[in-house]
Amino acid sequence: MFEIVGHSKIKIFSLKQVEDLLPLVYRVTEEYSKDVKYLMACVDAMPDKNSSRCLEIQDEINDHIQKWQNKIERLGGKPKGLWLADFDNGDGYFCWKFPETQIKYHHGYQDGFTGRRLLDNSVENNLIDKNTTKSDTNDHENSPSSN
Repeated sequence: MFEIVGHSKIKIFSLKQVEDLLPLVYRVTEEYSKDVKYLMACVDAMPDKNSSRCLEIQDEINDHIQKWQNKIERLGGKPKGLWLADFDNGDGYFCWKFPETQIKYHHGYQDGFTGRRLLDNSVENNLIDKNTTKSDTNDHENSPSSN
C-alpha cells in the first residue's frame, strides 16, 4: 500500500521506495500524457485557434496537467515539468522523466533537470544505507493511501 503525503510534510525516499512507487507513477503519467497528447492533436487540427471550442480544449489540457501534478504530489513527488518528477532522498532528488521505466538519475537540491547525473553504485549504496533509517523514522508521519 502506498502512502499519501500531506502537503505540509516532506517525504524522504529511499531508492527502493521510489522504485516500488515507480510503476504507479508511470501508469498515472502514461494515462494523463496520452489524454493530453490527444487533446493537443485536436487543437493542432483546428483551423481557428481562437474559437471557443479550441479554448475549451486548451483549458481541458491544463486541467489534466494540474490533476497529474496533484496526484504526483499526493504520492510524495515534486512535479518539476511536464511529466517530470523529483523524489526527495535527503541529499537531493531522485529524478524521473516519463517514459523512463527505472530510477537512474539524481541531482542536488539546487540543480535542476540539466544537472541530473546517473546513479552509480557508490551513490546508490550511500542513499540506500542513509535513507533506510531516515525513511523508517518519518514514515509514521504519513497517512495510509486510499487510492
